[in-house]
Amino acid sequence: MEVAVLDINGKETGRKVKLSKDVFGIEPNNHAVYLDVKQYLANRRQGTHKSKERAEIAGSTRKIKKQKGTGTARAGSIKSPVFVGGGRIFGPRPKDYTQKLNKTLKRLARKSALSIKAKENSIVVLEDFNFDAPKTKDFINVLKALGLENKKSLFVLGDTNKNVYLSSRNLKASEVITSSELNTYKIINANNVVFLEGSLEGIESNLSK
Repeated sequence: MEVAVLDINGKETGRKVKLSKDVFGIEPNNHAVYLDVKQYLANRRQGTHKSKERAEIAGSTRKIKKQKGTGTARAGSIKSPVFVGGGRIFGPRPKDYTQKLNKTLKRLARKSALSIKAKENSIVVLEDFNFDAPKTKDFINVLKALGLENKKSLFVLGDTNKNVYLSSRNLKASEVITSSELNTYKIINANNVVFLEGSLEGIESNLSK
């Protein structure tokens, strides 16, 4: 699969890059994509939720009324869950939501996600560029030139580029990452994936293993 290389003005440079069939042209495995996205979202959960149960509530332990003769239900402690301010029954407790997947499955999921984007013609290859200083306006101009101003876009750089990253940071619909940070969730979540030329070699070599 050949894709034309564009410049930051959205025009073809006259060069083309050939995307590896082993990475961008496989038969997508939807279940692998599902498992990898599920793991990514699960691993982002902090799991610090907690509510106080009966034994953890601060309060008197004396019996609040006599056992019989009141005409109401018996009650032993003000910390009972049936009273306002009492403990919570079966409340949430801290939990580790971390999941594990083997490397082969994660690699398959990423290749599947990239192949899905390739079939949808949602992959753009851009020549390497840089800004003289971090300016959101400059990055917006690149988005306009590529027709991605109102779409979710993911820019994949070969190496860390502070000026490009800071220029995009205020834009909710766009995200800039390096090739080493690429994952299945980010690929699927974006409408278009924009690869800078310098990122393709590293991605293809890592996913072709």
